Amino acid sequence: EGMAPPKRILFPPEKICMVWKQRQSAGAGLLNVGNTCFLNAVLQCLTYTPPLANYLLSREHSQACHQQGFCMMCIMEAHVNKVLHSSVSAILPLAVLKVFRCIGEHFQPGREEDAHDFLCCTVNAMQRACLSASSDLDISSQSTTVVHQIFGGFLRSRVTCFSCKAISDSYEAFLDVPLDIKAASSLTAALEDFVAPEHLDGENCFKCNTCKKNVAASKRFTVHCAPKVLTVCLKRFDCFTGGKISKVVEYPEYLDLRPYMSQADGEPLHYSLYAVLVHSGVSCHGGHYFCYTKASNGLWYRMDDESVELRCIDIALRQQAYLLFYSR
Repeated sequence: EGMAPPKRILFPPEKICMVWKQRQSAGAGLLNVGNTCFLNAVLQCLTYTPPLANYLLSREHSQACHQQGFCMMCIMEAHVNKVLHSSVSAILPLAVLKVFRCIGEHFQPGREEDAHDFLCCTVNAMQRACLSASSDLDISSQSTTVVHQIFGGFLRSRVTCFSCKAISDSYEAFLDVPLDIKAASSLTAALEDFVAPEHLDGENCFKCNTCKKNVAASKRFTVHCAPKVLTVCLKRFDCFTGGKISKVVEYPEYLDLRPYMSQADGEPLHYSLYAVLVHSGVSCHGGHYFCYTKASNGLWYRMDDESVELRCIDIALRQQAYLLFYSR
């Protein structure tokens, strides 16, 4: 509704399987080669994303891939298969480390990087790999890759003119949702703040096409198309000072996204938590990253570099979370 349909479907949506096709305990831990805990934690969260893992374990991508040189999908396919089929307790994520600078040219080997930045660059690189064989695609068609169909959704920005009540809608694709937590003590409160209308006036006036002048208006973001996998970043770091918001932000095991949708009345949109990425430390320039993930056997594990230990869900729900991963 309101958006142009895709001209081409790059991956059939019915082939995306949201539940694990094979059940097993957690796979291998990941060795740290010096400040690579951010990379290890992100890779583990991606490895235990059921629809992505199902696709990568099928090796469907590499069998059809004709890309010369760097292909993030081929690299992730090799990595996930190695982790989940390994007979040793920990492996070196060599395939990913070798292409570290291809994932993000601003990344410096040996330096502690931001886990959210690394996640965004990795998912974007996977999306580019899925688009490499197709050129001149419209935005709607670009969102039909297997990556965008798993992680991607669309936000609607609706501006309502206070003078003539005219409505102006625009849409943007997203692969994760960054949430401000300065005033919120829970994930649901942060989501409510995210969809709360913003008042546009003074220097922030809106140029209304109907009134033909700058007017006061309200602007509101809502989730227009919900992703299959919802990735949330709780914005703990101050971009300018590097300081950290260390407070507890509560998050549930089960989340209903319906209240934050453009169509807020309808069937509930239930999501289930399957990974929590944690930063311990006082600033973004140091500290340590690790994660809690739910393996295909339904049990939770704490994954801290090479260490993989069974934990109960209650512990996973009481962390100072930085990234949260929910699946439909």
